[in-house]
Amino acid sequence: MAMLTYREALNQAMREEMRRDSTIVLMGEEVGFYNGAYKVSKGMLEEFGPMRVLDTPITELGFTGLGVGAAMVGLRPIVEMMTFNFAILALDQIVNSAAKMLYMSGGQFPVPLVVRGPGGAAHQLAAQHSQSIESWFCHVPGLKVVMPSTPADAKGLLKTSIRDNNPVVFIESEVLYGTRGDVPEGEHLIPLGVADIKRPGKDVTVIAHSKMVFVALEAAADLEKEGVDVEVIDPRTLRPLDTETILESVRKTNRAVVVEEGWAFCGVGAQLVDTIQHRAFDYLDAPVLRVTGADVPMPYAKNLEHLALPDKQRVKDAVNRVLYRQPAAAEAHA
Repeated sequence: MAMLTYREALNQAMREEMRRDSTIVLMGEEVGFYNGAYKVSKGMLEEFGPMRVLDTPITELGFTGLGVGAAMVGLRPIVEMMTFNFAILALDQIVNSAAKMLYMSGGQFPVPLVVRGPGGAAHQLAAQHSQSIESWFCHVPGLKVVMPSTPADAKGLLKTSIRDNNPVVFIESEVLYGTRGDVPEGEHLIPLGVADIKRPGKDVTVIAHSKMVFVALEAAADLEKEGVDVEVIDPRTLRPLDTETILESVRKTNRAVVVEEGWAFCGVGAQLVDTIQHRAFDYLDAPVLRVTGADVPMPYAKNLEHLALPDKQRVKDAVNRVLYRQPAAAEAHA
């Protein structure tokens, strides 16, 4: 094991895969000479050269289309979005080309493409640069959606995504880039569609992804002092979704809270609640509750940004409500 930051784990994953397979290329804005906007590609231009680490113009639709075409003819591109807010400009290529090409070509053209970069809110980046839009991609057949929370998961899931023959949307978290953790060296692969129990428990199941995992773990640590044993599950991949691990936990605890940074309406949590209530309804001792981001464009002001995002107190309140430990109140941003 090596102690690495989240960004170092991603860098290591890409380097190992590019050394293993000469068809893998990295492209995006400032990925080469600048070492990436968040330094995830640091040193890769020097090692692999400008034919495999390509600085592109500021045109997401264009270079994502280049990646799709390259994937169709035998390369395995990694396309970096400086932020997933900018992936909105490339939705036509991601949704209408990458996701549909294998189906529309009758199986002739697989698209082994990874579109990766940071998503969600960071610190006062305001409305146009703080969006959690993973539910948009989860809605599209043909796309796989991955959101790791730890450095080890980041490495293992990115290596697997690069080897996948389908397009993968790989959303990182800007505020997690500097976090550290033990990362296995060498051939560390995590299958897509396998959740991880970040904290075992018996009283309530809390399901959270990306940086909300750590909010859930903080809430669980506080609640443990009050005699409440919370199980925290990180899906890691949102599509395909490991429903069995989630359902097994809910059947054990009989209560569930879903936490996500994104907006509530048509969010990832809505799908999770639907799955739980359809397939584990008879096990539930309380309604499934959601803790989400506020249904507003992200404010710039620091105090308002804090109010718009889920925090551990809101998670604790939701857990207490499903345990009937406090009176019902207005549901947090649901």
